Amino acid sequence: MSVLIRADLHTHSTFSDGKASPLEIVYVAGDRALGTVSITDHDTFRGSIVAKKLAITYGILVIPGAEMRTDRGDILVYCDREVDLPKRISLLIEKAHEENCLVVPAHPFDFIRLGIGDLVYEYQVWDAIEVWNASSTKGANYQALEAAKMLNKPGIANSDAHIPEEVGSAYTLIEVDDLTVDSVLEAIRRNRVKPFLGRVPLKARFNRLVWSIERSLIDALR
Repeated sequence: MSVLIRADLHTHSTFSDGKASPLEIVYVAGDRALGTVSITDHDTFRGSIVAKKLAITYGILVIPGAEMRTDRGDILVYCDREVDLPKRISLLIEKAHEENCLVVPAHPFDFIRLGIGDLVYEYQVWDAIEVWNASSTKGANYQALEAAKMLNKPGIANSDAHIPEEVGSAYTLIEVDDLTVDSVLEAIRRNRVKPFLGRVPLKARFNRLVWSIERSLIDALR
């Protein structure tokens, strides 16, 4: 019997530019009734791999993932394990699919966050499109929604959380057969998804700005 779960599949931890540890993200995800989460740190699976080992206690499924900065923009990759991926977008797509991973353009029309823009139409082999990013502008998100509709691709919504308060501010309802990584990935492929178009609360936006300033100062002092 299938079940519906809430999924936030775009978050960042201390393994890249996030404020929260992988364990903190798992804890907050559980507190906000998420069934699954992916920690998609920049160019590394390490955050999600660490979280996966810790999440059993909290009843949260962690999808191994990463936000890869390719030569043309940011791409979310979801796998059943850590995978070494190239940075050239065409090679990344090819290698990811060889490894049975999902490839999803992150905030494709948010150019401040290095979305791939109209390349979303050039490479039509996406497994899904991030149609709603709680940290992006409405205009960029509406363009992504239209692209998914035109390309007939599943659309997922995510928080792109960099601080704990943002986790789950946008999420995707996924109809799964069981709570396993393979079941979640297959459900996305089969478009058994419904994006929840949430926004980051104003207070969390302010805290995110404060964190960005703090992190810039920390980097400058290193």
